[in-house]
Amino acid sequence: MSALTGHVEDCLRLRRALGFKLERAGQLLPQLVAYLEAAGAGTVTSDLAIAWARLPDTTPNHWAQRLAIARGFARYLQAIDPAAEVPPPGVFPARRHRPSPYLFTQRDICRVLEAALALRPPLRAATHEAIFGLIAASGMRIGEAIGPDDGDVDLDTGVITLREAKFGRSRLVPLHPAVTQALERYAAERGRLCPRPRPAAFFLPGAGTRLDRSGVRGHVPEDHRRPRHPHRRRPAPGP
Repeated sequence: MSALTGHVEDCLRLRRALGFKLERAGQLLPQLVAYLEAAGAGTVTSDLAIAWARLPDTTPNHWAQRLAIARGFARYLQAIDPAAEVPPPGVFPARRHRPSPYLFTQRDICRVLEAALALRPPLRAATHEAIFGLIAASGMRIGEAIGPDDGDVDLDTGVITLREAKFGRSRLVPLHPAVTQALERYAAERGRLCPRPRPAAFFLPGAGTRLDRSGVRGHVPEDHRRPRHPHRRRPAPGP
């Protein structure tokens, strides 16, 4: 193992211990090290980091993201190796557009639930109606809502435990009694349509499978999905 590779592993280990997942950094930093070593460099230099960031022939936004990862590692490395250079900020003219939120009306939510009930087979329909209702009532993210196992959903107390949620933390989500009753009906229907043995997941799209985020998004009616140009405001939905 080279010294730079060891420093990358130490840097990732330290920051992950602070709660950062760093999945993309974990993929890209070994590539940066390989590029530096192929160029005969023993540390990070601004010129090499910028040249590495521009390697994919994509967009300045992509280059800026790659360079930001290189800058984070260079700042860490500079405390160990004073010869390491931190690339300057603002090298690439990148802009990030935050999407305008779409506020669902009661009518919108009812339409989504009705569309979910029209899915086939019946277990998929029951699962998506339950999960869309839970998201609408609790404000949970899709990735959070699809994750709980049976043991994480306490229908007696009306509380869902989310494990490894945002920033790797766990949290409790209290449920309205009406939501608890809806999940009890779903659990009974799931038990009828998919008897044991079955996966530990609470929400099941089919026998022997778990939900995934892309599958859930794919069942949102087309006119209620995020617009293709998120920086353009959608007209407010009608009454």
